[in-house]
Amino acid sequence: MALLESIHSPADLRRLPREQLPQLADELRSYVLDSVSRTGGHLSSNLGTVELTIALHYVFNTPHDRLVWDVGHQTYPHKILTGRRERMATLRQLGGLSGFPRRDESEYDTFGTAHSSTSISAALGMAVAARRKGEDRRAVAIIGDGAMTAGMAFEALNNAGVADADLLVILNDNDMSISPPVGALNRYLAQLMSGQFYAATRNVGKNVLKVAPPLFELAKRFEEHAKGMVVPATLFEKFGFNYIGPIDGHDLGSLIPTLENIRHLKGPQFLHVVTRKGQGYKLAEADPVAYHGPGKFDPKVGITAPATPPKTTFTQVFGQWLCDMAAQDARLVGITPAMREGSGMVEFERRFPDRYFDVGIAEQHAVTFAAGLACEGLKPVVAIYSTFLQRAYDQLIHDVALQDLPVVFALDRAGLVGADGATHAGAYDIAYLRCIPNVSVACPADENDCRRLLTTAFQHEHPVAVRYPRGAGVGAAIEPGLQPLPFGRGEVRRQGAPGGIAILAFGTLLYPALEAGTRLEATVANMRWAKPLDRELVLELARTHDALVTVEEGCIDGGAGSAVAELLAAEGIARPMLHLGLPDLFIEHGDPAKLLSLQGLDAAGIERSVRERFRDQVPRTAPALKVVN
Repeated sequence: MALLESIHSPADLRRLPREQLPQLADELRSYVLDSVSRTGGHLSSNLGTVELTIALHYVFNTPHDRLVWDVGHQTYPHKILTGRRERMATLRQLGGLSGFPRRDESEYDTFGTAHSSTSISAALGMAVAARRKGEDRRAVAIIGDGAMTAGMAFEALNNAGVADADLLVILNDNDMSISPPVGALNRYLAQLMSGQFYAATRNVGKNVLKVAPPLFELAKRFEEHAKGMVVPATLFEKFGFNYIGPIDGHDLGSLIPTLENIRHLKGPQFLHVVTRKGQGYKLAEADPVAYHGPGKFDPKVGITAPATPPKTTFTQVFGQWLCDMAAQDARLVGITPAMREGSGMVEFERRFPDRYFDVGIAEQHAVTFAAGLACEGLKPVVAIYSTFLQRAYDQLIHDVALQDLPVVFALDRAGLVGADGATHAGAYDIAYLRCIPNVSVACPADENDCRRLLTTAFQHEHPVAVRYPRGAGVGAAIEPGLQPLPFGRGEVRRQGAPGGIAILAFGTLLYPALEAGTRLEATVANMRWAKPLDRELVLELARTHDALVTVEEGCIDGGAGSAVAELLAAEGIARPMLHLGLPDLFIEHGDPAKLLSLQGLDAAGIERSVRERFRDQVPRTAPALKVVN
């Protein structure tokens, strides 16, 4: 690691002789592999961008020139080269480095990302700002072929093609490879087409030939035909970009001179770079999906099965339910916006390929596509992360709810998500869903609740969202069959002392609420539904208890607790209340259990908050639970 240890900033990188860069790439790739194997995190994508990251920082004057990484799960090499190498051991841990770019973490992180397809828009804004301020700087957007499937990326391309700005868009295409015979020709043509001489000659030729329209059209068509023989269709040129490539994204001898030529070109430029996920680590090359976001592992052995079988996750519960319900009802179709593995739909695709639809990273389209299917009598199930449904909010309202269409939204990753942090936390779905007419929101407390509430939602003829967290629950036994639960109804799980405290739990926090409720001698209800609320249950608990506590793994502002308070206010019932949930701030990355503890949402925190708020109404028959530090 002799070379890598000498790099504390991109300025150090730019002082290296070019012939030493391949050695640096080898050291950087080894460091990424070793680092991720110790902490867990994104691996395949980062191994694939080592040479591209080196080339960008070598050619561009960062941070004066702006690099915007789309999604940002491929930026570990970037973090290492920009002064954060020694902090990689803290990656995705509480108080440590984020797994994504963050503006408050480094001046080299010019734009915070974690959701896809935002890079071109942001980089265009930076390029236009530089022009308006008279600053000589370049803006570069690095976007993957997956992220290019989103409509927002094409909206930005459409705008950028007519904007007076110096913008470079790099398409990091890792879904194909370049064979050796083609690579050398691509390198030559890419450097030729990005050079000043080629650009100047082409512009002069156009100006001269414009006086002779037939010759001009002939030259233009010949140029397009010549480029079309070695590059993809001229789609991006139709957007107004000068298309260059494709070139081998692991060949520094190709990347650096091409980027040096492009850096001096004016206007919108588009560079097509081909890389390989997992490059340099055979196991990740062979299975980039498995090594996309692994936990800790031994690089010499690779990912191995755990010694003891893990608990069934909520995602697996959903995947099994989806297959079972599809076998029973031929109307069911499953939709995912590019999250087949993450949403648990691998088996569904295998068993029902003609009823499985992966629409790419296009959440807006996914929701409206589902609405169209529902209009024709099918029963669409949209499997989507809570944080990603935010991107399709208008479609949810306008295309589904307004028309009252029976679409089921299976909201994975509801609540805190641990190491991925604030960008991926499903903290807002209860608040942003319950204000929409016709939409219902179910909050299962455990694995069996989840399966049965999914059935309830599917049998309902209106839009329903079922929210469930990442990972496993308490290990509740899952009942076979497809029996629903009563729509909009909860249940009392623990009967407490008369006239005492009633805890109304929404979702998986029921179980820490039960533990706290036992020590508080409180009544505990599994509410199951944030909308519609079980009115009879809420009003009965309000009549028979002196105070109410609501608990949810979602934002307090506008959440399920707010719904309870609104109901009581409408009924003219005044009761002291305590709302426990996520505060009005973004929760950082870290261990999920620790994060819940810090927010007072474990059993000890719930007990402590209730005792502090209702000192005279809670019996102290046992010592308070110890708070985890």
